Amino acid sequence: MARIQIDLPEHFAFATDITLYLSHINYGGHLDNALLLTVVSEARVRWLKSMGYGELDVEGLGIIVADAALQYKSEAFHGETMRVEMAAREFGKYGCDLVWRMNERDSGREVARGKTGIVFFDYGARKVAAVPEGFRRRFPQD
Repeated sequence: MARIQIDLPEHFAFATDITLYLSHINYGGHLDNALLLTVVSEARVRWLKSMGYGELDVEGLGIIVADAALQYKSEAFHGETMRVEMAAREFGKYGCDLVWRMNERDSGREVARGKTGIVFFDYGARKVAAVPEGFRRRFPQD
């Protein structure tokens, strides 16, 4: 079976630290697979906030998560602090990919990596919308 491979940029312009709580941990004693995306969602909210945005207001538009892919690298445990790095890449007409990497902060051990596809959404009109030009300009493409 072919495994998902996620290529990451050499540099991430944003990083945030998130401590794992007991509610993030499953019966196996490690980070629950479904709750990993909760941690990544918190990082995404912080990333947007660092630029003066919110999930419902990126230059007047909201965002919707269209897809997600992730690749586990190691276990993570209650009380560990995850450093989540994030960058925007691969812009299309309506959205882009947010690529991320999660490492245990103190040891640097990679826990997971992934990408989340987002699309911009006009909640007033209830339809997808083009990427705001001001947002796109923040991320020079290689």
